Amino acid sequence: MSNTNDLSNRMNESYSKLSKGQKRLAAYITDNYDKAVFLTAAKLGAAVGVSESTVVRFATHLGYKGYPEFQSALEELVRNKLNSIQRMEVTYGRISQSKILESVLKSDADKIQSTLTKIDQNAFELAVDTILHAKNIYIIGIRSCAPLASFMAFYFTLMFEHVHLLSTSSSSEIFEQMVRIGKEDVIIGISFPRYSMRTLKAMEFANNRNAKVITLTDSIHSPMNLYSSCNLIADSDMASIVDSLVAPLSVVNALIVALCMKKQGEVAETLEMLEEIWDEYQVYENDEINYIDDSIKMRYGKVGETNSDG
Repeated sequence: MSNTNDLSNRMNESYSKLSKGQKRLAAYITDNYDKAVFLTAAKLGAAVGVSESTVVRFATHLGYKGYPEFQSALEELVRNKLNSIQRMEVTYGRISQSKILESVLKSDADKIQSTLTKIDQNAFELAVDTILHAKNIYIIGIRSCAPLASFMAFYFTLMFEHVHLLSTSSSSEIFEQMVRIGKEDVIIGISFPRYSMRTLKAMEFANNRNAKVITLTDSIHSPMNLYSSCNLIADSDMASIVDSLVAPLSVVNALIVALCMKKQGEVAETLEMLEEIWDEYQVYENDEINYIDDSIKMRYGKVGETNSDG
């Protein structure tokens, strides 16, 4: 698809050449895309009053290989137009209750596989090299993307001295934390539909200060790529009330592993130092792994034993 409104554009551009029945299809889909997304070719035809073959010809006339590809384009349109409540209705309408676990896990696996086939290896290697040589690393992710940013920052901190996870409660706070960003620094912006304007503004600010800009987003047409010289693309699914960010998390994992491989010595030293600190300050107490003190064992005896003094 050339962009997220590709289906709408194709229908608009082809409208004058459509048959009478196909024009009715275009009008129905434009007005009822949230309902049409559920329908098979036969059911869509029945809803409009045309044959199933007319629906299939409509899809191919618009340039799609068949109805399944057309329906994927319709789902993309839905993802970008529905609000959260409508997204939930789409999900529940598409998946039966008994199949939710299987459907969601399979969908996530498909998105990882799809991301693997489309992600640019050169862009990935450029991202690794840029991060490796940056003086300061700034990371930003808002709303559902915040856990990805936090996860990335946690592991980056084990490898690099100057990692800044931007607090994003307000735009002014973001700029205050970035006030010293410069050409030796890098910012990594993570954003998926609905795209965050605050993330975009932070990346614009960084770009204006000649900092390197890396994006992790869902499409080459994402507005997040406006200020980025390195785009990491990962599939996401926003057609439900819960954003599926499994594939983006896998890309984050890959970045962490690639950087760890480049900095094995420093990471080993950091982890060794942390182990000593954890031990000295008893960060991980024995009772956190269900350790039972010997004195407690002695006092209570073994299960089934009676007290000899009784």
